[in-house]
Amino acid sequence: MRTGMMALAVGLLAPIFMPALPPVWLMVLLAVLALMLLPFRSYPLAFLLFGFTWACVSAHWALQDRLPVALDGETRWLEGRVVGLPQNSDGVVRFELADAHSRHGKLPSLMRLAWYAGPPVNSGERWRLAVKLKRPGGLLNPDAFDYEAWLLAQRIGATGTVKEGQRLGEARWAWRDSIRQRLLAVDAQGRGGALAALVLGDGSGLSREDWQTLQDTGTVHLLVISGQHIGMLAAVMYLLVAGLARFGLWPLRWPWLPWACGLAFAAALGYGLLAGFDVPVRRACVMVGLVLLWRLRFRHLGAWWPLLLAFNGVLLLDPLASLRPGLWLSFAAVAVLIFTFGGRLGAWRWWQTWTRAQWLIAIGLCPVLLALNLPISLSGPLANLLAVPWVSLVVLPPALLGTLLLPVPYVGEGLLCLAGGLIDWLFRGLALIAGQWPAWIAPSLPGWALAIGSLGAVLLLLPRGVPLRPLGWPLLLILVVPPRERLDAGLADVWQLDVGQGLAILIRTRHHALLYDAGPRFRDFDLGERVVLPALRKLNVETLDLMLLSHADADHAGGALAVARRLQVKQVISGDPPGLPAELNAQACESGRQWQWDGVSFQLWQWADAHDSNQRSCVLQIEANGERLLLTGDIDKHAERVFLQGPLNVATQWLQAPHHGSRSSSSMALLKALKPDAVLISRGQGNSFGHPHPTVIARYRQQGLRIYDSVEHGAIHLQLGAFKPPWTMRQYLRFWREPPLSSH
Repeated sequence: MRTGMMALAVGLLAPIFMPALPPVWLMVLLAVLALMLLPFRSYPLAFLLFGFTWACVSAHWALQDRLPVALDGETRWLEGRVVGLPQNSDGVVRFELADAHSRHGKLPSLMRLAWYAGPPVNSGERWRLAVKLKRPGGLLNPDAFDYEAWLLAQRIGATGTVKEGQRLGEARWAWRDSIRQRLLAVDAQGRGGALAALVLGDGSGLSREDWQTLQDTGTVHLLVISGQHIGMLAAVMYLLVAGLARFGLWPLRWPWLPWACGLAFAAALGYGLLAGFDVPVRRACVMVGLVLLWRLRFRHLGAWWPLLLAFNGVLLLDPLASLRPGLWLSFAAVAVLIFTFGGRLGAWRWWQTWTRAQWLIAIGLCPVLLALNLPISLSGPLANLLAVPWVSLVVLPPALLGTLLLPVPYVGEGLLCLAGGLIDWLFRGLALIAGQWPAWIAPSLPGWALAIGSLGAVLLLLPRGVPLRPLGWPLLLILVVPPRERLDAGLADVWQLDVGQGLAILIRTRHHALLYDAGPRFRDFDLGERVVLPALRKLNVETLDLMLLSHADADHAGGALAVARRLQVKQVISGDPPGLPAELNAQACESGRQWQWDGVSFQLWQWADAHDSNQRSCVLQIEANGERLLLTGDIDKHAERVFLQGPLNVATQWLQAPHHGSRSSSSMALLKALKPDAVLISRGQGNSFGHPHPTVIARYRQQGLRIYDSVEHGAIHLQLGAFKPPWTMRQYLRFWREPPLSSH
């Protein structure tokens, strides 16, 4: 049966690695085949087919619940009910709308909406809203967070922006939102948002600095993901009953073990209900339930059995949970502990067990974090060594008790104030640690290096004295210092990153790196911090020799500060230095300036008589082995006319679309003079500017240009000087992604 359970797990996981889902007729055939195999006792194969079929069917249902293509980009009036806990940050209200309906067509059962400068929105309310709808999508960059996969795992079938609306009904059954409002209103040393995260699993009240501190110290799981706290409460309840029975204080007519397991599971479910019972909480409750069942009846089967059952149970309830990094991290952490502690003959003292567990988990999770493209906290073992008992034993009891006693005057608020002060001390300590050891974003690893490093981690988890165990350290070191790929001299590696309505292009030669524009920053979204900086780290860029900001508009230079603060930048040049923060110390663009890096030529141009920031864009021409790329910023047709009178009016194979394909740019005179083979467009899906304009696209097609659009292709990778077509992120097929469109 254990082999059958393992086969079931493989079947449930298989679809996430597939480029496309099988057709419905094939899934029906596989389900019938699985049933036919059962009488012949071919359980592993039958379970494998059953798990695969169920996961594919679940994915099909989620994909069919997406917004129809005909409604993509349309504004529609709709009605629905607010669910979950709405978030309000920097004047933007974000919330999820369920059971939405419209007279103009069927809508997804769940949508995620944003309302800029909107009124307060509370859980349980019914609203009538005018929404600009979008199909699920996200930015696609190398080894980056896949927002489209996250939306599918959440079963969110559409996103949208609210234009206007009116409340139709007051909140009903919104007790979690009421508790959150009470927590935020309590005088908790300014840590009401952290209390809401700890008690309700709602992290919207944490500041950006708080999130960065938690990430740098590897302690995000302590405040937002409530699985550990659920397990802790269940353990406290179990140990309480066991202790009473040991000292003869438990009624003899009640068997203490069933009662201990039952009360522990009831405590886990109660906290899960308080925390919203979302996927991480459901996963924790399933794991706690199976561990208690194992303790009650099946202890003789070993510790791996409940872990395998819990893994399959979670995936059977929600096969798309495999798209969530939290699933892999939580089960991997438990597996590391079982593997390391189960294989040792002697017992450690409690302090040895606690300290060694932190280091063993750090080693065991290192390959998992790298495979999931997540940052690695260098201070995680030390921070968790102190923070886990502090939160679990010191902060959580008064926080939960204070929440339950909020109706009692002074008592509940007093306990919450105490918990808030304790959390504040925690954050102060974590900030000191994070300041010394920030999180490390590792460069991309080839599959063979990840496999060797994983083998090294497994060897290090073995008990001392096992042969070949010391070999684990050099093998693990491959994950930290991977082999680097060096470009040939005379070639330039170009990445147009997918940053939405903005621009960020990385150019690397054999020994140098240049960033042309740094992505946008709009309100609370800094794409320089969220996309550009992690992409540079993943592409193994440790130093920028030059950050060239075409001009000072927020969609081109908004992310520059975030990049400059976390990465060494030797020089900053801009076409509009006065419009940039003084901290960047930007120098003016010198028209005609030329230089060479590793056999690749660079030259700048700027219109001396420009009238606005767009026209002042600093233009960059790159030439490698006779193949040219022209980066134009936001120049318009007037600047283009002057540009054609200069020395850069030469045949250019690659053109970055001026001003994102605006109607005021990409004149026919420019296209006929440069004779480009292809054009690169960087823009946001459904942007309010209408970029690229249909007349400009028609102009490109009239000239026979290949069109590479970030919305349709994601990040675009070009090796200048090789005269080869580019590689795009959407060529890396997954069943939840729209396939890449034609580049013609």
